[in-house]
Amino acid sequence: MPSVLPDGEPVPTTGELPASARSELAATPLSIYLHVPFCATRCGYCDFNTYTANELQGTGTDDYLRAAHAEIDLARGVLGDGHPAASTVFFGGGTPTMLSGGELSGLLAHVRDAFGLEADAEVTTEANPETVTPELLDELLAGGFTRISLGMQSARPHVLQVLERRHTPGRAVEAAKLAHAAGFGDASLDLIYGTPGESLDDWRASLEAALEAEPEHVSAYALIVEDGTRLAHQIRRGQLPMTDDDDLADKYLLTEDVLTGAGFDAYEVSNWSRGPEHRARHNMAYWLGHTWWGIGPGAHSHAGGVRWWNAKHPRSYAAALAEGHSPGAGRELVSAEDRRIERVLLELRLSDGLPWEVLTDSELGRVPGFVERGLARITHERMVLTLQGRLLADAVIRDLLD
Repeated sequence: MPSVLPDGEPVPTTGELPASARSELAATPLSIYLHVPFCATRCGYCDFNTYTANELQGTGTDDYLRAAHAEIDLARGVLGDGHPAASTVFFGGGTPTMLSGGELSGLLAHVRDAFGLEADAEVTTEANPETVTPELLDELLAGGFTRISLGMQSARPHVLQVLERRHTPGRAVEAAKLAHAAGFGDASLDLIYGTPGESLDDWRASLEAALEAEPEHVSAYALIVEDGTRLAHQIRRGQLPMTDDDDLADKYLLTEDVLTGAGFDAYEVSNWSRGPEHRARHNMAYWLGHTWWGIGPGAHSHAGGVRWWNAKHPRSYAAALAEGHSPGAGRELVSAEDRRIERVLLELRLSDGLPWEVLTDSELGRVPGFVERGLARITHERMVLTLQGRLLADAVIRDLLD
């Protein structure tokens, strides 16, 4: 089942933000996220807030669309005019392309009308490769989408079988090629390494297959076995082996070698692009602490140090909006010190590095030790992780903040 929401204080029924958050809106870039919670089947490793038709018990796409459009209107009222036009829009899930191209484009048009879009706005939808057709791609382009992110995960049949992915090997590559042929200038492939039973040669084959599609962007994440998933149960019962840290490190190093050899740059620990112009700008908004409003069940939002999250189940989400209320299930006000720590946690993972002014005097005093150990370097008064430092990013951050 999907992971639980955090605890927090109640969200006002109007969704109103504190004055402290509103005061930052004008000077902070705005991003919009739309969570589409539908999937044809649930993958064994997934704990995202997604639902199959059987799990929804009658709550369908029409209910979702009415509620999502209502939340766009609510967000427009809360944010008012004191913000820049949206610089990025991202449709995630779930499988957004279980909606039609017209339905997705209709939501995007509503976002454009409500918030405005920058002239060069990045507009992305995630897609399961099996849902991608030339007709869908044409509809998305006509509706204003500029980027597509495809869940490839692996090119090996036995790895996809363990992950319980529905698409066939090679389909993600074919879908990316279709996107390019349709006119998309940005196609991203998402990969997962460390699946039980995946060898180093399997992972190399997946990377090489991904490169056949000539994508502009690749994300490669180590598999995280989440409690409560079918995969976690299988590993706990001894039906599948658990990948060890040495295996993950070998696969990460191989990823860096193969992708940089093909002209990609690692701009974040798990993300590579063909130059800065193809970085995932929407994800950068999260990592840099910009303003974002999450539309949809279970979606999270942030503005000026206030974080809030929506009711998780589509039925509860839609019911709140039908009553004219915010679907927010809880929120928290993040202290200045916690916001500073979050900058360390997130910006140190970026190739641009962490500005020195974010660190305290005691933390700055620890930086030379990381440099001496080959885990970091200093560039233009920024602390930047080396390749070895990226391998140990969590440990470096923990020791820096200790």
